[in-house]
Amino acid sequence: MKAIVKRMICAGLLLFALFSLEESFGQNGNDNFLTVTGIVKDSKTDGPVVFASVSVPGTDIGTVTNSEGEFTLKISKALKADVFEISHLSYLNKQFKIDESLGKRGVFYLDQHVVQLSSITIRPLDAREIVDAALKTIKKNYSEKPNMMTGFYRESIRQRRDYLSIAEAVVDIYKAPYTSYLNDQVRVFKGRTGSNVKKADTLMVQLQGGPHVTMLLDIMKNTDLSIALDNLDNYQFEIESIVNINDRPNYVIGFKPNVVKPEPLYNGKLYIDLDNLAVTMADFSLDLSDPEKASSLFIRKKPAGLIFDPTSTNYLVTYKNQNGKYYLNYVRIELKFKCDWKRKWFKKDYTVTSEMAITNRHEDNIVKFANQEQFRDNMIFAEKVKAFGDNDFWGDNNIIQPEESIENAIRKIAKSLKK
Repeated sequence: MKAIVKRMICAGLLLFALFSLEESFGQNGNDNFLTVTGIVKDSKTDGPVVFASVSVPGTDIGTVTNSEGEFTLKISKALKADVFEISHLSYLNKQFKIDESLGKRGVFYLDQHVVQLSSITIRPLDAREIVDAALKTIKKNYSEKPNMMTGFYRESIRQRRDYLSIAEAVVDIYKAPYTSYLNDQVRVFKGRTGSNVKKADTLMVQLQGGPHVTMLLDIMKNTDLSIALDNLDNYQFEIESIVNINDRPNYVIGFKPNVVKPEPLYNGKLYIDLDNLAVTMADFSLDLSDPEKASSLFIRKKPAGLIFDPTSTNYLVTYKNQNGKYYLNYVRIELKFKCDWKRKWFKKDYTVTSEMAITNRHEDNIVKFANQEQFRDNMIFAEKVKAFGDNDFWGDNNIIQPEESIENAIRKIAKSLKK
């Protein structure tokens, strides 16, 4: 099995260096755009709603809230849009007026949606049959045409609470048809990066594959990768509940390993629309019951004597329904691990996070990228993105709002480099 984690590589290298902050992470404004900024909260609990979709109805423009529920949405005035919409798992979709949300940091509340089972027709199928039927409807539910997408990609590496590296970019994506064997392609359009490897550190962690890897996590396009849905015998499936996604009821299908294989499998949940059987979301993690087997999938290169111990992983993939077809919407990967040296007092916790939000899409003038333009799975994003800097570019583009911890890290990195 071509497991996605084989492409999700952490390379430990001995390095004594201080890297420069390539560019400011500030945003420049533009009079051609309207900007809505705020936080999405649960109307009952007042807690933040994380990874919610924020978009302009009838368009392909959108973003997602960060892990603190915050977002910034930039809307071209040429669209003459009146409202924007927020949606999330188990909440009712809700629209808000754009003109009433400008010039302030708003708080936008979503109401929980309780699914009434009595009004839903439950299919007389077991969980595995539902997943199998969902795979057979890919041609009907997902695009058979190539698409051009714009995505915002960010990755960060953290040692405990200290950020060692932050890099982000607006990327162009050639999205191959879901019914073809053609591969998706990614190229970096504009990017920026900052790193701060402390002098006391002797270990540098790098993430290989960048935005190319996030596209491989499209489980409905790459059914032979990631959780390997091309072989359902690998898993036990169970219907756990029914929830609402975008005002539509979805089965929650839990899955766990059913066999023991040379490579680790996954535990997780698939969210499948009751009516059309489209997979709308997947949330899963690597089975770490055999740490040695799991760790072998992540490491491409490390110093002799270094012990790598993965402690948790999480993968999230969401899709968006537009005009009856589903398209990739958001991908997030989080890996946590410990590094230790044999016979030495050295043990540190690391967190590697990468995420991509699709912020625009069109089906006109679709052209594949030249070979030299494509971002490959053997490339280090934080290194390659340095060649694509442009401080004047960022004001008009939808990005994932930085979390407070990232913003603080950026300021610390910039301050330390001025000394």
